[in-house]
Amino acid sequence: MNEKALQVEVAAGLPDRQLVIPLILPSGATVQDALAAANLPGRMPGLEINPACIGVFGRLSALDRPLADGDRVEVYRPLKADPKEVRRQLAELERSSKKG
Repeated sequence: MNEKALQVEVAAGLPDRQLVIPLILPSGATVQDALAAANLPGRMPGLEINPACIGVFGRLSALDRPLADGDRVEVYRPLKADPKEVRRQLAELERSSKKG
């Protein structure tokens, strides 16, 4: 591989399908470049890409962030429920089942 090239992955998913796309990009490529090269709208119709919900290895990232060799760009889906609210409801359900 050319030492000026980067090997990166773009990961995205829908409830019924996940996709990890390996890419080779030029040195200096950004998160936005990786997303464009991955062509997610063409590969996963219905996937909503919100620029505020993009990250690299589990951490939110700006689209203009330069990538390093081996990075994995991730497209995050919105949460269906607030995790705090779900935990509260489960705790309440557990309390009521113990009373009864």
